Order: sequence, then C-alpha cells, then structure tokens
Amino acid sequence: MAKIDRGALITKAFKVLRKHYEPYTYVERPLLEQMVFALCLENSPHDAATKAFEVLKGGFFDWNEVRVSTVEELAEVMSMLPEPKHAAHQIKRFLYSVFETGYSFDLDPVKKMNLGAAIQKLEKHQGASPFAVAVVTQACLGGHSIPLDKGALLAFQVLGLASVADVAKSTVPGLERAIPKNKGIEFGSIVHLFGAELNASPYSTNLHKILLEIAPDAKERLPKRPPKNVPPPPPAKTPAGKPVAGKGAAPGKGAEAKDVRATAKGDAKGRAGEKVADKKPAAPARPPVKESAAKRPVADKKQDKLKPKKKATESLTKRKPR
Repeated sequence: MAKIDRGALITKAFKVLRKHYEPYTYVERPLLEQMVFALCLENSPHDAATKAFEVLKGGFFDWNEVRVSTVEELAEVMSMLPEPKHAAHQIKRFLYSVFETGYSFDLDPVKKMNLGAAIQKLEKHQGASPFAVAVVTQACLGGHSIPLDKGALLAFQVLGLASVADVAKSTVPGLERAIPKNKGIEFGSIVHLFGAELNASPYSTNLHKILLEIAPDAKERLPKRPPKNVPPPPPAKTPAGKPVAGKGAAPGKGAEAKDVRATAKGDAKGRAGEKVADKKPAAPARPPVKESAAKRPVADKKQDKLKPKKKATESLTKRKPR
C-alpha cells in the first residue's frame, strides 16, 4: 500500500463532509451536565441525544434520582437513542463515580485546573468515555480534541487513516494537527453526524459513495454484508459409505461406541462381582487330611519301592505254635 498524505486526506474529508452535513454547536451547560449530554450523544444522532438529555433532566427530581434509578428505567425513558441500555449504563456509572468522589454533583471546579490536569481528572471517573471527555474538552475546557465514537472511527479506518490498534485506542493520528483549533467543533460535529449514520447503516450505498468520494482506493475496505444462509459442510464418510464416528455418525452406532458399551458392561459386571465377593462369609478351616499313598508325591512313592520287602518265612516263624 502506497504511503498516503494524511493531512491532505483529512482536509479532503472535511471538504466532502461539509457538502452533505450541517454542523451543530454545543449548548452552554455546567460541566457535569455537558458530560451527561456527551454520553447520550455517543453513537447517536444529535437530535436524539438532545431529547434524551432533556428527558433525564426534566423527568427526574435531580441527578441523584437518576443515579439511583435502574438501567432498565433509564433505558426506557431514553428509548429514542440507538443504544439506550449502553448509554444508561455509562451515565449511571459516571454519576456514581462523581458522587462517591466528592459527595456532590458539581464538577465546575475542574474548569479552574490546567487543561492536562482537568482532562486526567475527568478520565479517572468511571463511565467517562474518550468521546465524552473530548466533547467536554471542546465545549467546557476550551481545548482542542476531536470526539470520535464508534461510527467515526469506522469511517477513518475505511479511509485508511486509522489502524485496528488506533481504533482500539479511540484515536486517529495527526487529526488535531490537520484540523485547526478554530475548526475543531465544526469538523467534529459533521464527522459525528456521518459516523452516527454509518454506525446505524454500515452497508448503506449512499454512505459508501461519500467514503469513495474522499478516498477512491477505499473500495476494498468498505463494510461488507455477511453471507446469508451458508449450508453446513456434509459429514465425512468412510470408504464403506458410513459416517465416521465423531463426524456425523449417530451416537452409539459406531464401532467405538460398541467398544465403549462393552467396556462399560464389563466394568459393571466386575463391580457387581466384587460386591458379591465382599458379601460372602469366610469359609471355616478344614481339618488336615491324611495323605494316601496314591496322593503322595512321586518322591515318597519311590522311597517305598526301595524299602526291603518282608519274606514269607519271617512271617511264619513269628507265629505262635498251636
């Protein structure tokens, strides 16, 4: 990929987006309210964010009541936003963090701090997204920071101005250098309007035409629809035509399944036999049996053959006379 002139491409994007969108300006608000509005504005059209903020401010007694309300309750009253639950969750986290830090909802003392220290102070609060901090930096602190939400980051990624790592960090290198500070709010607002539409309709042909008008070589990077109803691959088969066990074969019908069942039955029989053997009483010891000549070892039989036999005369002499 050829090296691009980042400054020239950002300036061209500014000129093209100017033809399609009207910039907006921020209403002057206290710093805390500006942050709540920015959390409504993230990933949402400007008109919808304004209505959601007015509902929160006018429909609840104070910001503490918003803080203790559930996410479901807040999402219900902010249903005009594209992502009401996400916005409600972020607002609730931010208000909790602010209250636990100073037990009040007054953040205006942050304006008296240096710009760098003020930004770090805001970033420490839970729920304060990089987009919301950038909005407050522009609207309340007088700093130069372009707010970038999900749709705007996608647009700069398609244009080749942001890598995957840049999108993860919510930054576009060289953006603040290419856009002067006095044009920061105007540029940020039209980029946000375009990004909100791209986030809602990433496959819109009209939005793709605007991106290609800025960078004609971005065609390959445009969001593409995923394929519909892709059929699953057929199961692999053995040479005999039967499904391979574990790849489409019915459970319990393969040779492996038979071996498993046979092993399981053998184990079950073995366990049953062990249990029966354990339950049988020990047999009593039998008295010793005299061994007969037939059952004696062969060595003993040979010894008997070697003994001298008695003669018939010896037996007659031993008889008593009548």
